[in-house]
Amino acid sequence: MSPPVQPVVSDEKLPPAAEIVVIGAGIAGSTAAYWLAKRGHRVALLDKGVIGGEQSSRNWGWCRQQHRDLRELPLAMKSLEFWGELSRELGAETGFRRTGLTYVTDRPDDFAQWEEWTLKAREYQMHSRVLSPAEATELTPGSTGQWIGGVHSPTDGRAEPSLAGPALAEGARKLGATLHQNCAARGLDIEGGKVAGVITEHGIVRTRTVLLAGGAWSSLFCRRHDLRLAQASVRSTSFATVAAPEVTGGGLSMPDVTIRRRLDGGYTVGLGGRGLVELSPQGLLYARQFWPTFRKRRAGLTFGIGRSFLEGPESFANWSFDLESPFERQRTLDPAADPVLVERGLTRLGDHYPALKGLKVAHAWGGLIDSTPDGIPVISAVDPLPGLFLSTGYTGHGFGIGPGAGRLAADLIAGDPPIVDPAPFRYSRMIDGTDLGAPGMM
Repeated sequence: MSPPVQPVVSDEKLPPAAEIVVIGAGIAGSTAAYWLAKRGHRVALLDKGVIGGEQSSRNWGWCRQQHRDLRELPLAMKSLEFWGELSRELGAETGFRRTGLTYVTDRPDDFAQWEEWTLKAREYQMHSRVLSPAEATELTPGSTGQWIGGVHSPTDGRAEPSLAGPALAEGARKLGATLHQNCAARGLDIEGGKVAGVITEHGIVRTRTVLLAGGAWSSLFCRRHDLRLAQASVRSTSFATVAAPEVTGGGLSMPDVTIRRRLDGGYTVGLGGRGLVELSPQGLLYARQFWPTFRKRRAGLTFGIGRSFLEGPESFANWSFDLESPFERQRTLDPAADPVLVERGLTRLGDHYPALKGLKVAHAWGGLIDSTPDGIPVISAVDPLPGLFLSTGYTGHGFGIGPGAGRLAADLIAGDPPIVDPAPFRYSRMIDGTDLGAPGMM
C-alpha cells in the first residue's frame, strides 16, 4: 500500500521546446525545477508516474544535518536553512518543523562513533550535543531504555514527504514551469554528440539541457545511452501508526527502530539498516564497486531473487524510442511492506515505550532506495554527453537534503557559483573510482 501523496494536476499540453527539461519529479527534480524557474528559466518537469510517487514520499521525513557523511554535511546545512523558509516562500505546507532530532543507544560502538562524528562536525560549525546517560534518559521520558548516552541536534527537524515534493512542484509552476505526469521520458535525442531533446511517450521536447533525477531508474536510463552509473537498490519497509501519545515532537532514533512525529498525530516508523537486496543484472554489473559497502552493511541485509532480474530499473532492458519503454510498463515502484519488519518495528517500539505498546498500523509501505557505492549522490554534469546533468543516488537520505541538492543542481546547470563545493558529487568518480569508498556515517 503506497503512502498517500498530495495530488497535483498536470498541465494540458507538453511544450514543443523548453530551455531545461527535468526528468523525474521527486524531491530532487522538483526542487531543481523550483530553483531554476525562480531564476527565470523555462522548465518542463516530467514524471513517468505522479509527482513524489516513489521514494520521495516513502522516506522517514527527517531533515537532518546530524550524522551526515562529512562530504555531504555542507549541503545538508544549506538545506536546513532552505527548509526553514520554504513553506512561507511557497505559500504551501511542507510540514517542516524545527523540532530537533535525538539519537540514544545502549551500544558502546554506536556511542563511540557519534562522539567522533560530533567532534569532526564542529569543524563545519555544526554543533550537536553529546548526551550523558542521564541526559539521554531526560530526553526520552517514558522510555524503558537503559541508555549509555546519545546525541541531540536542536536545529534539525522533520517534514511531511507526502506534502513537500508536490508543494515544490506547484511552486515551480507558479514561477512558469510546466508539470507533466504520466509522461515517461523514453530517452534523449542526440545530435552531434550533444543533447538536442527529450523523447517522451507523448512526443519530443526540444532542449539542449536535461537534468535526470530519476531515482532508482537513473542507471537504466543512462545505460540506454551507453553511460555508466553505479547504482544499487535496497528494498525498505516503513509504516505509519494511528494517532498516539507524544513521546517526541521530532525524530528519535533508538536501537533497531526509529520514529518521527507526524502532523496527523501518529508516527512514521522505520528500521535503520534493514532491507532486501534482490539479485539483478545491474547488481552484477556493479558488484565490484559495491563490495566495500556490502561488507559494511551485510548484517542488516537479506538477499533474494525476484522480479528485479527480469523487469524494473535493475534489469538489462533495451527498447526503441518509438515503442513502449520500461518506464511506462512500471509507472510507480510500489513494493509491498515486509510484514516481518512491520511486526518487529511494533514490538521494538512497545519494548522501548510501554505507552506505545499495542499501537495500530494506519498503513505500511515498501520503497526502493537508490544507492551509490560511496553513499553520497551524484549532482553533476555528465562530461561524455554535453547537455546532460544528473541528480540521483541519494542512498536513502535525499529528502532532507533535497532543497540544497536542487539548488546545487540549478547552480551547475545555470553556470552560477555553486552553494557548496560540487567536487564530492561529481559524475566522474563513477568512472575513474577516485574517492569512491564505502559510505561514512549517514
